[in-house]
Amino acid sequence: MNHETFQVQQAKAKRRSAPKIPKPLLLRWSGWTDKGVVRANNEDSFLGLRFDAQEVHRLGKYGEASIETKDFTFAVSDGMGGARAGEFASQIAVEKITTLLPRAFQHSASGLQAGFSDVLAELFSQIHRALVHLGQSYDECRGMETTMSLCWFTPGRMYFGHIGDSRIYHLPKGKKEIRQLTHDDTHVGWLFRNGQINEREARTHPRRNVLQKALGGGNQFIDPQVGTVVYERGDVFLLCSDGLTEGLYNHQVVDLLREAKSAEPDFNPAQRLVETSLKNDGRDNVTALVIQVTGDQPPAKPSRHSV
Repeated sequence: MNHETFQVQQAKAKRRSAPKIPKPLLLRWSGWTDKGVVRANNEDSFLGLRFDAQEVHRLGKYGEASIETKDFTFAVSDGMGGARAGEFASQIAVEKITTLLPRAFQHSASGLQAGFSDVLAELFSQIHRALVHLGQSYDECRGMETTMSLCWFTPGRMYFGHIGDSRIYHLPKGKKEIRQLTHDDTHVGWLFRNGQINEREARTHPRRNVLQKALGGGNQFIDPQVGTVVYERGDVFLLCSDGLTEGLYNHQVVDLLREAKSAEPDFNPAQRLVETSLKNDGRDNVTALVIQVTGDQPPAKPSRHSV
């Protein structure tokens, strides 16, 4: 073996043994909403925000970005009692999120122990009070209510807050079954969670859309559900209004989300979910917001956000 060949082999060995630099963890999101084939107005709304301690940016219907230096918030609202209830709820949510979450980002980045549950509970409380005030101030907004399902993504961990019957689902990497993270705030939802009725019976129950909790309206107190999930590359999250699941069973949602994993980058899985649901039902407004975790998993950063 000559000297030149030996050097080439050494260089190849170094490249093989050198540690691989992980790609940044990315979130790829897509959103879609439709008024359906029966309703005259669309009372659903969705939003996406990217923020740090200094600034907040509103996201478009689809895109992809790194989560290493900024947090993300996604939310779906289903309004009641006014054609623009969901829109008002989203506008108020943006305003309150812009105030509260960057402050929480700054505190946690500084090592202060700000509990996520307190932050989300305060966020929902402020949105609720703002909607109540709006209903009391304008006749056209009187009785206005909305659901809200919200996800707050930080590196490696997602925090969520929820009230109403919109939903947040989690499809973990490599799993065949999707998991509903949120509880429907309805009596029918309670019956289903406690095994007294099955999925088909819950979907056809005449009182399935009668809410026990919502933001705004005549609700004096609210008690949002909050929780947290650790995620990894390959996981998929779905936020949706109840109109989506009126036209899709869980196994159909899983099949469509799997299709999204292998699709081209410009494929909009939220649009595909909404259009498929409309073909099967379409009596209600339909909204979907899909968040796919791509890229390589970064090292855990437990000091960024404490539980």
